[in-house]
Amino acid sequence: MDKKMHPSIQEFKSFVKKHPQLVQEVRKGHYSWQELYEDWYLLGEQDEKWKKYKQNGSPTTKESKDDFIGKIFSTIKNVDMNDIQQQITNVGEAITTIQTVINQFQSFKNPTYQHSSTRHQHPFVFRKD
Repeated sequence: MDKKMHPSIQEFKSFVKKHPQLVQEVRKGHYSWQELYEDWYLLGEQDEKWKKYKQNGSPTTKESKDDFIGKIFSTIKNVDMNDIQQQITNVGEAITTIQTVINQFQSFKNPTYQHSSTRHQHPFVFRKD
């Protein structure tokens, strides 16, 4: 990073490191970083609002499972099905192209796939008498 951050932003980042549950709140969609920054700037670090987000050791197992499930649901909620369908179509077209190329190489390698254009063999031989 060549750009220097504003000192208040650096202070806010260190504040968030001391209150890691804020990151989870943003990921869950309860707050935006802008909202948290404004509240932090206006209320200060010592406000009662921040106590519940302070790091108190590791979260309980139930909270971890809830966070994991919440992340999964928020990810699924934000997926655009049209984009998924387009990606599946692109992969299918790529597989078809690869199969075509492989078949072409096999026909060069295995002469049974080649058709002889110089001489046609017929099951019946017709001759002039």
